[in-house]
Amino acid sequence: MNKLMLLIMLLIVFSCGNHRSQQTGKPNLNDYSVGEKWTWKWESAVNGEVRGEGKDIQEVVNYKGALALWNGFDTVRISDILNKKTISTPFRDWPLKVGKKWKYESEWVNESGQKGITSQQAEVVSIEELEVIAGKFMTYKIKYDGFIENYEAGGKGEVTDTFWYCPELKTSIKHIQKGANNFMYTSELIEYAKEK
Repeated sequence: MNKLMLLIMLLIVFSCGNHRSQQTGKPNLNDYSVGEKWTWKWESAVNGEVRGEGKDIQEVVNYKGALALWNGFDTVRISDILNKKTISTPFRDWPLKVGKKWKYESEWVNESGQKGITSQQAEVVSIEELEVIAGKFMTYKIKYDGFIENYEAGGKGEVTDTFWYCPELKTSIKHIQKGANNFMYTSELIEYAKEK
């Protein structure tokens, strides 16, 4: 076997095994710029029948002299999001790396004013290239298994969420949620724009 072939084989072996040691940290304020915009298409279905669909946006704007994210309704300073107090059951446990596990738990209030809790075990299962409508990107695939409980409606059901987080775009570019009664929610990034 010639030396070039041996070198190529070694590079392939080391590059394939290197994903487990790669990690990504939380983005910082300098990673964002005014005019940056993400657009997702979402759909919810029960037993394969579409019950809702639409688009969500997130845009970086200048808000009272600070960088902020605007979603079409609310504006939140990015520094408030990034500097949020670390809790023991976070949605994302930075830095992300394959094999990392943690517990995610969050109490919430829905649009109807009902209260509930989401409790899931999370794990970064792989690093993979994912193609969505907006393009092809390297992502960290994160799986969440657990339950959602609505305190007031008395409902509690198992739920699995899978997110593909893209460090380059500082957000998830795809999300699939599967729940009880054959419920499925999907969201996919369809456009990303950054002013030059």
